[in-house]
Amino acid sequence: MQTGSSGELVEEGATDTRGKHWISAELKRLEQETRFLQEDLEQLERAEKASDVCKELQISIQTRPDPLLALTNGPINPVWDKWFEGPQNSSGCRCPIL
Repeated sequence: MQTGSSGELVEEGATDTRGKHWISAELKRLEQETRFLQEDLEQLERAEKASDVCKELQISIQTRPDPLLALTNGPINPVWDKWFEGPQNSSGCRCPIL
């Protein structure tokens, strides 16, 4: 070991390899990301057009009724409709919300 001009200790033959390792790690990360992007691009090229798939999905959805919804051709009890229509005239409604 030797003493430098400002008084700090300097090892002979020591080199800073931290910069090289950082650059190497960054390069490997970029190469890996490039491979992932190339694989994604190849998958997209092999995939069908989204508009065709969406059209097929829309047709299949429209042709099948929703199993969770009841099929009705009108209100089962017309008296219940008054609860969902709102007030017919605002003067008859004394509710502060409406």
